[in-house]
Amino acid sequence: MRKFLLIPLAIVLVTALIFGGCAAEEEVPDEIRIGCSTALTGAYSGFCVGGAFGAQAAVEDINKLGGIYVEEYGKKLPVRLILVDNESDNLKAGTLAEDLILRDKVHLLTQTAGPQPMITPIHNVAERYGVLWCGAAGLKEQFIALRQEVSPPWKYSWDISFAVGMPYPAGSVWDKPGYTMADSTAVFLDDIFARTNGIVGVYATDDIDGRGWFEGTAPMALDAGFTVVGEGTDLGIFPMGTTDFTPLINDWRNADAELIMGNAPAVETGTILRQARELGFHPKAVWATKGSIFHTDITAWGGDVPNGVVTELHWHPTLPPEEHPGIGGTTPMSLHERWVASGQEFSPAIALGYCPLQVIFDVIERAGTLDTEALVKAVAETNLKTVLAPMMFDKEIQFAGYPMILGQWRKVDRPEKWECVPVYVLHYDAETAEIMFPIPYD
Repeated sequence: MRKFLLIPLAIVLVTALIFGGCAAEEEVPDEIRIGCSTALTGAYSGFCVGGAFGAQAAVEDINKLGGIYVEEYGKKLPVRLILVDNESDNLKAGTLAEDLILRDKVHLLTQTAGPQPMITPIHNVAERYGVLWCGAAGLKEQFIALRQEVSPPWKYSWDISFAVGMPYPAGSVWDKPGYTMADSTAVFLDDIFARTNGIVGVYATDDIDGRGWFEGTAPMALDAGFTVVGEGTDLGIFPMGTTDFTPLINDWRNADAELIMGNAPAVETGTILRQARELGFHPKAVWATKGSIFHTDITAWGGDVPNGVVTELHWHPTLPPEEHPGIGGTTPMSLHERWVASGQEFSPAIALGYCPLQVIFDVIERAGTLDTEALVKAVAETNLKTVLAPMMFDKEIQFAGYPMILGQWRKVDRPEKWECVPVYVLHYDAETAEIMFPIPYD
């Protein structure tokens, strides 16, 4: 009788071992899932569509190499990027990021560029669920301020971006010319100051991103010796969606401003410049950030409105490939050529999507696991050359900076009609064009 009782018991034990082994096998993921709530449509899509292409290109490159080796599992795992369109809606941005974590079970979150107001809800979700976020977004000044507003400060959000004027620690890897927007802008302002009457009008949208720029732009102009129209007031601040800038333009014209500097989305920027022409106001120079970065945005302004506009260039395909390597032989120029082959015009945002994925892949391989706490420790120790710039994080503020270039839109006799050429590059020896000054008005 005892012998017969042992047989079922043995069967139970063997079955448990078999299925226990299967369960252990199932714990090994068959892929690494990276989620991204980004603006594929709407006001911020100019930033994020190019960035999404760059992120997907990085995934294609790593998967061609077999994926990422994860020591914990003793093998390479392929990567899957899950992109969802938040339609440039701040509320949807956070909700979709939460959905990526809960429904799609992503291991990490990333970002394909975009202004800080859209990214903050995603940071909050990453912190709530303890998921590492590493992406390119916002400004150094904004990220630091927002991170320190919460208690405890964000732990899982690690930002890759640039500074408007906030200096980096003395002697740090970022303490060199070109690593703030103010560096290249100062050269531009010094270059044109003597050729103007020294009066500048400043504008920005009335949101956290616009105000951050507004509070940084006027001091740059003042430091260069310019007089700012309405200095110390909110002259130039306007709500998103404003369509009539006649009063502001008249204030600039009455003050005889010969330089305009500002930050606003493409629609508002184009409206300001177009209405200025219609009202007979022709500044000698225009320095416009955010709204004039992308070819798709400036072509929508119509006519010759983009001609001569100076803008921020986060990246350029002529960067030296030995110092800006991609994955598996990809270079800045070959990444650009892949984008153009898809039917698009030049976009610096593609590198802002590609670079964070390079960092994430490196972090996973060094950590040897997908455990979030181990990933956070590994990201803090990042020291990597990327297609965008060398990447190291300031551990105290969880921020990695990259240098900025100033470019200028020029009319060209080619199908694309417009080209943005580098005019001020401080961080490496590059061939640049002479600034076109003053703006030619037909």
